Amino acid sequence: MNKTIQRLLSMFAVLAVFVLAACGNTKDEGTEQADNKEKKETSYTVEHAMGTAEIKGNPERIVVLTNEGTEALLALGIKPVGAVQSWLGDPWYDHIKDDMKDVEVVGVESEVNLEKIAALKPDLIIGNKLRQEAVYDKLSQIAPTIFSETLRGDWKENFSLYAKAVNQEEKGKEVLQQYDDKVASLKEKLGDKTNQEVSVVRFMAGVTRIYYTDSFSGVIFNELGFKRTEQQTEMFKADSKLGNLAIEVGKEMIPKMDADVLFYFTYAPEGDPNAVATEEEWTNDPLWKKLSVVQEGKTYKVDDAIWNTAGGVLAANIMLDDIEKIFSEK
Repeated sequence: MNKTIQRLLSMFAVLAVFVLAACGNTKDEGTEQADNKEKKETSYTVEHAMGTAEIKGNPERIVVLTNEGTEALLALGIKPVGAVQSWLGDPWYDHIKDDMKDVEVVGVESEVNLEKIAALKPDLIIGNKLRQEAVYDKLSQIAPTIFSETLRGDWKENFSLYAKAVNQEEKGKEVLQQYDDKVASLKEKLGDKTNQEVSVVRFMAGVTRIYYTDSFSGVIFNELGFKRTEQQTEMFKADSKLGNLAIEVGKEMIPKMDADVLFYFTYAPEGDPNAVATEEEWTNDPLWKKLSVVQEGKTYKVDDAIWNTAGGVLAANIMLDDIEKIFSEK
């Protein structure tokens, strides 16, 4: 084979490589365009507390209007563009503040800022009927809006709705399964300790409550198998305007706070001196000091944000850690 033929063959080989590469690029570009088109055309419908909502594509700019909803999104690996301020913190709870950097505050749960929400140009809004029913129509004009029904101790139902809202149902199931596995593991570690009766008390500015089985902490204690005292059970059967969530009490009811173990927390936004004063007044009362659980040194002050106020999956996992630590030291 002479040199001229060799040169021609080499040139054809090089040309063939460029042609194949060009065809491959054209195919990749075409596939990418088709994928983008399919993504834009994809839509799904979610049933919620206010009806149904149709969502196009996978929402990327999400505004969330409840504290527990914020935790749900973070657990799913999603940072919202806007969220209501945490009940405690400036503006976020300590356990989520690092993950909420640059997130816009859009009011508080009970009073959302419609102008700020609209300015963020969300493609999905997640809220709650109990908190924001009055502004649902206005929110729906801004973006598809999905509301959970209520806010009680069992956060799992709302979490599942939020996972569906952001088209992450499978990831949501994984998060819930991990939590359930953690509960089961802790329950096994605790063993007979879960046969103890627990009491949960919350102090606020001028107000004291005994929290029961439908509260955030109450649901978790139930999952672990802890018991409640007979006197508290009878008290809630007789009179509780908040169902099995909590009941407001006066100091004459301090004896009914007794149990094998007592947990208490104080809601004191920005260190509210009135709330702190309420805690100090009650925990220094002679009736409190006479409680057998106090005399035996089995009272524990815990974080209001984790044990009650945040109300979401992240706080639930941290509360399990708190319980494990407390009972491992007993």
